[in-house]
Amino acid sequence: MKRLTKGTGWFALALVCATAAIAATTWHVDPPQSRLSFTGNQAGAPFEGVFQRFAADVQFDPKDLAHSRFDVTIDLKSVDSKDKDRDTTIKGPDIFATERWPTAHFVTNKFTDKGSGKYTAVGKLTLRDVTKDVPIEFAFQSDASGAWLKGGAALKRLDFGVGQGDWKSTEWVGNDVKVQFALKLKP
Repeated sequence: MKRLTKGTGWFALALVCATAAIAATTWHVDPPQSRLSFTGNQAGAPFEGVFQRFAADVQFDPKDLAHSRFDVTIDLKSVDSKDKDRDTTIKGPDIFATERWPTAHFVTNKFTDKGSGKYTAVGKLTLRDVTKDVPIEFAFQSDASGAWLKGGAALKRLDFGVGQGDWKSTEWVGNDVKVQFALKLKP
């Protein structure tokens, strides 16, 4: 019986240490200092929109990419392109359809170290109930006060059904969308 208890104790200690190591990679986003935006093209001119509300569960350790993970939920109703009419259209049934699908979701746990604090990842983006692989590129810089996670992705809006009816055409709204993020992280 002593032997079983001693073995169980070592197992419990190992489990606690492993959990602590994984927990050490958890970062909390500082919303006032963080930004999630996109750039599209309308009538031949670029425009930018930002998402005022999003939640990001960031577990990232450059020395432990195998246990790293990003899980981001975006409140699509919080889109702000600095144009009220455009925002109403974006939230409407032909673009984001926020009444039916109020959020978008991105999750990844596959990271590649490119050196010098730069990384790539491929994650699953779900938008309008369509899920596709989306590669991202980002930089991670940390110091005693926290870290910055900055990067972006390129995608095609029509791959996700973003553009129904008249908006399915790329004559007035381009298909290419660039997503940018700058997340201030605290341990």
